[in-house]
Amino acid sequence: MCRNIRVLHNFEPPATDDEIEAAAIQYVRKVSGTTRPSAANEEAFGEAIRAVTAATRTLLDSLVTKAPLRDREVEAAKAKARAAERYGLRPAASG
Repeated sequence: MCRNIRVLHNFEPPATDDEIEAAAIQYVRKVSGTTRPSAANEEAFGEAIRAVTAATRTLLDSLVTKAPLRDREVEAAKAKARAAERYGLRPAASG
């Protein structure tokens, strides 16, 4: 899966339409192998993005979990810490 596609389920506040569309765009780009379609493929590219966006919204609206809602800031801090460990970077100083 494309590294730029983020988990969208079980967050407070819920994923926005913009976040869902951004994930759909990344997915379509990955599958098609291009970041920008040619003029001949632009309509197909746009339709794929709309379909994936709709399917993602349907999925997110249908999922059920007993897990507590995740906080975006806490999850972002965890991701930064994992990246720092993985790439040998020092965590950014806060303040």
